Amino acid sequence: MGIHKFFTSLNDLERIIRAPGRFKFEEHNVAAHSWKVSQYALFFATIEERDGQTIDWKSLYEKTINHDFAEVFIGDIKTPVKHSSPELKEMIAKVEEGMMEKFILREIPEEFQDVFFDRMKEGKDATIEGRLLEMADKLDQFYESFAELKRGNADKEFVAMYRIALKKLLAIPLKASVTYFREVMLDDVISEETVIDIKEITRQVLED
Repeated sequence: MGIHKFFTSLNDLERIIRAPGRFKFEEHNVAAHSWKVSQYALFFATIEERDGQTIDWKSLYEKTINHDFAEVFIGDIKTPVKHSSPELKEMIAKVEEGMMEKFILREIPEEFQDVFFDRMKEGKDATIEGRLLEMADKLDQFYESFAELKRGNADKEFVAMYRIALKKLLAIPLKASVTYFREVMLDDVISEETVIDIKEITRQVLED
């Protein structure tokens, strides 16, 4: 038992490819995803703080950096599959939680286990930090699918990913962040030249 095992397992996150089994112009791994999510969350937390919200920055960083570590055990499950039913999503979450618990008990030194149990628990909750994590996570899915559609990847899975991410982003209860995304960022997105008509797909989601 030792922290060495935890540190070496971080390399595995670099080898887990997101949206596996589909043709992609750009490959993305889970380690890079976690870093991008932390950057997105940092930006939107700044917006929320300027709007008068109090941000627990330590909690936010811990939630974003660690939110997908459990994929070391089960890999990346495709978004349309994961969200195909609430029951399946709950089952996957329970499997991840159980495997994470066993890993901590087996590999993390006993004096640090309480800290790791707290840091590695599900971060998407009703706190503002949990909601910022959810927004940042969906934003990366949004950008990954946007990049594929922009370059002409007509795989229906990326269209579904884009729609799902956009709907969820607009529904997150973070008024200042969602307003900025919708009124500033989304205008920039649909103004770009794309092979697939992103503007029309976006319009359909907004009118839904």
